[in-house]
Amino acid sequence: MFFYGYTFLLIIPVLILAIYAQNKVKGVYKKYSKIANSAGLSGAETAQKILNANELQDIQIEKIAGELTDNYQPTKKTLFLSQNIFSGRSISALGIAAHEVGHAIQHAQGYVPLQIRNSIFPVASFGSQLAFPMFLIGLLFRTGFLMDLGIILFAAALLFHIVTLPVEFNASYLALQQLSAGIIESKQELSAVKKILNAAALTYVASTLMALMQLIRLLILRNARD
Repeated sequence: MFFYGYTFLLIIPVLILAIYAQNKVKGVYKKYSKIANSAGLSGAETAQKILNANELQDIQIEKIAGELTDNYQPTKKTLFLSQNIFSGRSISALGIAAHEVGHAIQHAQGYVPLQIRNSIFPVASFGSQLAFPMFLIGLLFRTGFLMDLGIILFAAALLFHIVTLPVEFNASYLALQQLSAGIIESKQELSAVKKILNAAALTYVASTLMALMQLIRLLILRNARD
């Protein structure tokens, strides 16, 4: 019932959107990974140049395994770039590296949504792992308390997704702002970077909508047990 009941229909449109978003970001990333950026900079060099311009020389840049695993960790003050982004001199490498530096700039400026996201991350991570098992046990054994607790935990995970949206959109805005201030002169190249960042942003939108629909499913199933 939980996995195949009528409430599952709620997430089908969002699931389609999520699949489309994943394919879109991979396609755009692959396309512009084959085109060298006009500045001739690698992702690591791009990141360092933007960090220097913002007086953030205390941020470290390190290589990380995988593809599209790039991230900034504020607790370590370290920018992790995947192999193709770290060493690559493509438009994709330039755009993604700049986006991650955007998070470092947010951290330095005390960007409130980032602070909120970092503060609720432990609870959201815990909630996303335990919410469904707890709710399912409560559903099977007709234990309202466990179902309610599962809903609360999942709501925390949804809050994390919601707060992530302005964080990611703002990081992309900062990336474009920094790139257009002396690194990229071509409007076509800047447009290509926008396509990469917009495609990535769509994946966050899809994830948030998926979490919202899942929460609605839990609420419907909980009310059906009353």
